[in-house]
Amino acid sequence: MLILGIDPGSRITGYGVLDVTTPTPQYVASGCIRTRADDLAQRLAQIYAGIGELIAVHRPAEFAIEQVFMSRNADSALKLGQARGTAIVCAANHGLPVSEYGPRQIKQAVTGTGGADKAQVQHMVAAILGLDGTPQADAADALAIALTHAHARQGLMTRGSFGGHASRRKGASWRHFKP
Repeated sequence: MLILGIDPGSRITGYGVLDVTTPTPQYVASGCIRTRADDLAQRLAQIYAGIGELIAVHRPAEFAIEQVFMSRNADSALKLGQARGTAIVCAANHGLPVSEYGPRQIKQAVTGTGGADKAQVQHMVAAILGLDGTPQADAADALAIALTHAHARQGLMTRGSFGGHASRRKGASWRHFKP
């Protein structure tokens, strides 16, 4: 079974794919969807298309994404929220259950401390997955999100201890909505 982890961004959206059929998660793929358009609507369309392509290629069974965190810049926070919403809608339209994890929860699951910096997350992701090199920061964050979900699936984390939220409505889609 594969998990697709997403680190949303309006310019760069990181992704990470892990195979969790064994007790130890195995690296499958990671990288970044880099948007090229100046117009936000076009960037969101590129994010949707990129995630749709990842789902078509890898056929993940579950989808994990970072929760929105508050930023000092309201405009940046709004754009991040829109990119995140686009990713969630893409996953939902493909029938994937969506799980959400907070930044501190992800850092805690991967590094052992909720206050870890990006370099620590990158290092630990590479070490946990046995990677030859260090993944790019956004890809490492997405792999960390997928690892957090893998831990949650195995019961290594509890909602009460980290305050996370997981939506388990498999196959929920707006297409099934009846007014």
